[in-house]
Amino acid sequence: MTMDPEEKDMIKLNKKRLLVTALILVVLGTVTLFTTGFVVGHKVAHAKTDAYEDLRAFTRALELIKSNYVEDPSTKELIQGAIRGMVSSLDPHSSYMTERAFKEINMDIKGEFQGVGIQIGIKNQQLTVISPIEDTPADRAGLAAADKIMKINDEWTKDMSIEEAVDKMRGPKGTQVRLLIYREGWDKPKEFKITRDVIKVASVKSRMLEGDIGYVKIIQFQGRTSQDVEAAMKKLEDKGMKRLVLDMRNNPGGLLDQSVDVSSLFLPKDKLVVYLQGRKKDDRKDFLATGDFTVRDYPVVVLVNTGSASASEIVAGALQDSKRAVVVGTQTFGKGSVQTVFPLDGGTGIRLTTAKYYTPSGRSIQNVGITPDVEVKLPKVNGKNGENAHIVVREKDLERHLKNETVKEPEKKTDKKQESGEDELVMEAVPKDDKEDIQLQKAIALLKTGDIFKNLPPKKEQEAKKEEKKEEKKEEKKEEKKEE
Repeated sequence: MTMDPEEKDMIKLNKKRLLVTALILVVLGTVTLFTTGFVVGHKVAHAKTDAYEDLRAFTRALELIKSNYVEDPSTKELIQGAIRGMVSSLDPHSSYMTERAFKEINMDIKGEFQGVGIQIGIKNQQLTVISPIEDTPADRAGLAAADKIMKINDEWTKDMSIEEAVDKMRGPKGTQVRLLIYREGWDKPKEFKITRDVIKVASVKSRMLEGDIGYVKIIQFQGRTSQDVEAAMKKLEDKGMKRLVLDMRNNPGGLLDQSVDVSSLFLPKDKLVVYLQGRKKDDRKDFLATGDFTVRDYPVVVLVNTGSASASEIVAGALQDSKRAVVVGTQTFGKGSVQTVFPLDGGTGIRLTTAKYYTPSGRSIQNVGITPDVEVKLPKVNGKNGENAHIVVREKDLERHLKNETVKEPEKKTDKKQESGEDELVMEAVPKDDKEDIQLQKAIALLKTGDIFKNLPPKKEQEAKKEEKKEEKKEEKKEEKKEE
């Protein structure tokens, strides 16, 4: 059966324009209101004059729409749409928050909401499933990573924002939502009727592995994650754990303070965990290990991959810089920015990027990510394999991503497939069987050596610096010969 042109247009997918969202990938700051101005008086006046000129243009546009549009539009919806467009033009992580989204901040922090249970992204006005959350209605219904959501109930998703899509998919427990899904290889889209439920995203899972090696997986950083991690570690310690695998693969982040607290389980009091740098030089804020927890001193191997973002990158970077853990896996996502939530009138709000964060050694991971000490790549899969399959996409793939001022961003290479918008999404899956999980097996092997830092491969940055020094010495010798 053939599809009409509108359906075909909605099925095109281009990884470079994919915006990873929703559910998480956000470090929530304190809910505050503040205003900023310039220090010098005449500059403030000049800035206000420019702003008033722009506001006059906006007011004029609003008046024209209200007076001349073919139907009578809602002033409230027009203004909200303007704010939404203004904020979304900044970067991938700044967004306008509807009344529903603003009210549910606390629910998201607790890791609980009512809906279907999927992480979604958007590309060219088309919604795409990044990954279904394990053991949720969407997961049980059979939705998979890279599925294209073409309709929600009777509404096409083309030109639909993430906030609108989330609003339409969330709803009271027991109610139904219909999703029209297209998957690569299907002749035509299929409709899924999914009954909403309370989605509880577990923060921490743990178990014993071989011998005295324990395993703790942090799924995301919620309001009680540090307490949950400590409780899990205590249980494992009672079972004889003396070495730990800390798994933060596919952890999209969460609360900044929880990443600091989790790091404090392994670092001495007042040790620098991360620092934030705002727009001004004096807008720096240091976050130190709290000393609120018993500090563990046994060997730790941290697992990361392309799905490790934000708060999970903070923990990995802090433990790596402090030589407290060995990081194994693949380059992380590279989200090095922090968002703060500000309330607006009418019960709405904005989530605004207010700072970048840096690891203790001063590294910005924006667009770069954390480079593992030991690189171990998972095999690539297609959308039909593995329930845990997820799309491989990084911060640098997102439109309007912030630049990293500490490194030179490589030029994007394009080929015929990318130019035509038909480049294939790369997917990978963390195996459910421990024996097939080559990253986990590498972590176990390192812990068994007794010295996890022994015989680590040199980092690419260190190798590059050595090569630079060699070249400098060669040039110096050439100059000396010339002088002779």
